[in-house]
Amino acid sequence: MDKVYIYTDGACSGNPGPGGWGAILKYGEHKKELSGGEQSTTNNRMELTAVIEALSALKRPCEVILTSDSKYIIDAVTLGWAKKWQSNNWMRTKTQKALNADLWEKLLELLSIHNVEFIWVKGHAGHPENERCDELAVKESKKFK
Repeated sequence: MDKVYIYTDGACSGNPGPGGWGAILKYGEHKKELSGGEQSTTNNRMELTAVIEALSALKRPCEVILTSDSKYIIDAVTLGWAKKWQSNNWMRTKTQKALNADLWEKLLELLSIHNVEFIWVKGHAGHPENERCDELAVKESKKFK
């Protein structure tokens, strides 16, 4: 399997509000930046969208090292919460629906294709790729103001 490094971030001005996402994909000497946004969204939706768009850009199954500052995503995947929500018909508890079920469904499908290792980094702490993804996300969110 090809080894790809992915870095992602999401941003939102207000929660909900105008939002953006950014991603960097690195494979060998190749580097690709992706970004996008929405008029009215949440930070967590933008974080998820960044990961989904980055994984969707891969043309074949890959070994992926994915770095994000989103504990929401990393914990939900690595601690098994997202799969549990899915098996419970997108319920977190008996009375609470899991948020962003549409995006989690897409992400879990992509995770069944690629072998993904998640790495958490502290946001706004000088990690070069995370800072660049944040720049991309913020720039996209500003298009909707």
